[in-house]
Amino acid sequence: MLNGLRPLRSLALAVLLAALGCHAQTAVPTPGAHAVEVGSKLSPEMARRIELMIRSKAELSPDYTIAIGEPVISDIPGYDQINVSFAMDGKPAKSAVFLISADGRTLAQFNKFDISQDPRDKVSGAGRPARGGGPDAPVLIVGFDDLECPFCAQMNALLFPAVLERYKSQVRIVYRDFPLEELHPWAKHAAVDANCLASASSAGYWNFVDYVHAHSAEMPGPEKSLEKANQNLDKIALDEGLRDKVDQSALVACVLKQDDSGVKASILLGEADPLRLNQAPVIYINGEKVEGVVPIETLYRIIDRALIAAGQTPPPAPPAPAPQAAKPGS
Repeated sequence: MLNGLRPLRSLALAVLLAALGCHAQTAVPTPGAHAVEVGSKLSPEMARRIELMIRSKAELSPDYTIAIGEPVISDIPGYDQINVSFAMDGKPAKSAVFLISADGRTLAQFNKFDISQDPRDKVSGAGRPARGGGPDAPVLIVGFDDLECPFCAQMNALLFPAVLERYKSQVRIVYRDFPLEELHPWAKHAAVDANCLASASSAGYWNFVDYVHAHSAEMPGPEKSLEKANQNLDKIALDEGLRDKVDQSALVACVLKQDDSGVKASILLGEADPLRLNQAPVIYINGEKVEGVVPIETLYRIIDRALIAAGQTPPPAPPAPAPQAAKPGS
């Protein structure tokens, strides 16, 4: 897998109980455990058993202080809920929720996930230029793209025309802006120019995107300067506007203004929950996340799965390339 990574602004704290994972029915080892009562403090013996089980499973340092709260009602039949907090060296305490059986014999930890939302709605393609099928196409592919990213250029070349040639109107492809400014100094300028075209011509937008991806190494010129890259990007956008017969005065004004508010909004969308992106390219195929550059066969498998889930039949697999005949003397 190939991708461009945004440098981490800060190292996130490790999740305290990552070693525990998602464990159901972790037995508390002594059969004579006291019964658990909601609203009543656990007995010292019961609290001790829970603490030692957690320390063992999570391999916690002895420096951690563990406090176990009173049981409260849970929505899991046969189990009550307890809050366990962890503190060390005066740092703010962290906590985790566990379940304990009513007979006090089983400690459990479950993760609950909301699956009420259609995964396709995880990220929207509304208001963006599109290729392929219409808004009702069974598969929506939303890509977070950086026009200076070489890996994004590879993904762009994979998606077009191979995916559209195979799936035609069954897929709808849109891009959202995700320039990695720390790595790619002219990427945001390119995104703004692309959006200036998008407001007037969807075809112009895609022509600009395809050209810049295919010629990104040429943008800074022999002098490798940011100023030259921005000048070249503006010229490419304006030339594309002429070919598409868009309103030149409006396009020139947009390019000169360089209003990056839309690009920044797209970046914030990608960085925020639930996406939390820090790299490009990333695409979502009916909500299924694909990071970096993957083989075209992988994309086909994911799209086929999405089509089947939507009640559609995927097209036949393309024929394997014929083996080349050996050259004389080889």
